[in-house]
Amino acid sequence: MAFETAISGLNAATTQLDIASNNIANVNTNGFKQSRAEFSDIYTGSNLGVSSLAVSRGVRTAAITQQFDQGNIKSTNNNFDLAISGGGFFVLSDNGSQVYSRAGAFGVDRSGFVTNSAGQKLMAFQVDAAGLPAGSPVELQIDTSDVAPNATSTIGVGINLRAAAPVVTVTPFDPNVAGSYTNSSSMTFYDSLGGAHDGVLYFVKTAANTYDTHLLMDGVEIPPSASGTLTFGTDGKILTPATGQVAYTSTAVPGAANMAMTLDYAGATPTTQFGDTYSVNALDQNGYTTGRLATIQIDETGQVFARYTNGQSRVQGVVAMANFANPQGLRQAGNNAWIETFGSGVPLVGRGGSARLGTIQAGSLEDSNVNLTEELVKLIMAQRNFQANAQVIQTEDRVTQTLMNMR
Repeated sequence: MAFETAISGLNAATTQLDIASNNIANVNTNGFKQSRAEFSDIYTGSNLGVSSLAVSRGVRTAAITQQFDQGNIKSTNNNFDLAISGGGFFVLSDNGSQVYSRAGAFGVDRSGFVTNSAGQKLMAFQVDAAGLPAGSPVELQIDTSDVAPNATSTIGVGINLRAAAPVVTVTPFDPNVAGSYTNSSSMTFYDSLGGAHDGVLYFVKTAANTYDTHLLMDGVEIPPSASGTLTFGTDGKILTPATGQVAYTSTAVPGAANMAMTLDYAGATPTTQFGDTYSVNALDQNGYTTGRLATIQIDETGQVFARYTNGQSRVQGVVAMANFANPQGLRQAGNNAWIETFGSGVPLVGRGGSARLGTIQAGSLEDSNVNLTEELVKLIMAQRNFQANAQVIQTEDRVTQTLMNMR
């Protein structure tokens, strides 16, 4: 019986050596989670009905469990390197099957899909018009097409006109005659093809608290649809027009759609007439030219922002993450991935920072959580356990030989 007990000990020591060596081999594997062996004794019942004389019959490997504690997070220079700080896994598509991983070394393939070195594709939620996740996760594909231009239609004008400015006496208004206007400010307009046009807005003080406005595009004045006169109250705020807006007639642009613009003097940063100096506080227009993809940025919730050369940005998706009621129940599938089992429970899918899901750190990778010093100590212990059990077999062999040699 001692032979069987010692053999079970040798098997247990071998298992411990296998696990420690695998942990050590993956000490530099991103997102790797170390394993440990859990042993239990083998009990076959009492001896001759006397429980105090019961003898265990060795040891067995009860379970090999993974330790999902956090690994160190290190910075990289790749925006597509992602690390999870907290719980959860990335959701990946492996030829149509879903797998889960903590390894976030991703890149973009020739079709624009975000993949890892094994060709598994990162899954993400599509977004609705408000940029919020919608529907079920799909394979994340980066759209590298240019952003279409947008013609200027509204301009928010936030300017302070000096209250003590003198009334202009040089008439008529002429943009080439400095004395015929009080102040001016330049801006850029965009047509429907993304073409840029030089715009200049002139202010002419005609009476106390009263200014005429003149808008020129490419050196040609655009007439307003109604009055272009601004009047201010004694508090320095606009009285007329009541809406604070001045609309301009549709202007023809060669090869592009006609441009119809409205200047809003009562927006988030309104135009005023205070005693301070003339100052331009805001000139915000909603037009922009064609934009090429400049960079991709991913925030801590997993939103994938595409930023373009024209200053625009768009959300191309939200990285999907999953967690499980029992992560220990996941089964390893290789390539730093796990697959769902009955024991793990169904995946609870969401975005970073929600529920039990951690946050995402872009430009970072999670190191293996293997403690190399601890694993080397385990190697020594496993070696000693193996030697001790081998010694038991040798001792039992000598005892057996002694019995066989008895006369």
